[in-house]
Amino acid sequence: MDKVIATAAEAVADIPDGSSLAVGGFGLVGIPEILINALLDQGATDLEVVSNNCGTNGFGLGVLLAAHRIRRTISSYVGANEEFARQYLAGELEVELTPQGTLAERMRAGGAGIPAFFTPAGVGTQVAEGGLPLRYDGAGGIAVASPPKETRVFDGVTYVLERGIVTDYALVHAWKGDRHGNLVYRASARNFNPPAAAAGRITIAQVEHLVEPGELDPDRVHTPGIQVQRVVAVGKVEVGIENRTVRA
Repeated sequence: MDKVIATAAEAVADIPDGSSLAVGGFGLVGIPEILINALLDQGATDLEVVSNNCGTNGFGLGVLLAAHRIRRTISSYVGANEEFARQYLAGELEVELTPQGTLAERMRAGGAGIPAFFTPAGVGTQVAEGGLPLRYDGAGGIAVASPPKETRVFDGVTYVLERGIVTDYALVHAWKGDRHGNLVYRASARNFNPPAAAAGRITIAQVEHLVEPGELDPDRVHTPGIQVQRVVAVGKVEVGIENRTVRA
C-alpha cells in the first residue's frame, strides 16, 4: 500500500477545527515543522495538542500557538516559550502539565490499546491529589483546576492511575521512511516521535529520505507501517540551536 502524499499541504488538508494532535519532538530536535507550518497555512483552529513541549518562539508548535490556534495542551516542559507563558497566565490557554515519563507512557499506552496504567510518578503531589491550574482566570486566580486521581497500593507502594492518550491525528518527523509507512528515526530525534506515532488514529510522517519497500532493514524499523497512514518526503531538515552561548 503506497501511503505517500505529494505535499505537506495535502497531507494535513482534512484536519478539522477542534482536532486533537499528538506531535513528536523534543526541544528543537525531531520536530515535524513542515507539517506544522502546513497546518498553520491550512487554518485549523481550536486544537488540543499533546507534545513534550509546545514549540519555541517562532518555531514548531510555537507558530500555531502564536496564531491562537491551540486551545489546550498536554505537555511536560513549557519553559522555553514566552508566548505560552503569557497565554497560560492570561487564561487564554488550558494546560495539563504531566511528568515527562508519564506523558511518553500515556501516548505509548494509548497506541497499544491500554486505557490506563498505574505509576509512582506524581504520588504525593498535585499531579495525583488535584489542584493543578488547568486554566487561569486572567486575574491571578484559578478558573479550572485538575481533579484528584485514583491511587492504589501495590506491595506497600502507592501508585496513581493515569489514562492512556489516543488522538485524532499525529504529526511526526523521521529520518527515513518507505512507501508502506515504516519509519526510522535518527539519534535523539527518536525522542517522543515513536509514542506520538502510536497514539494517533491518523498518523502523518514527514521523512527526510523516502525509500522503496524492502530497502529498510526490518530490525532497524522504529515505527511499523501499520501505525502510519500518510508519508510526505520533505528532504533534509536542519536542526537549530535552542540556546546559543558564546564566549565574550
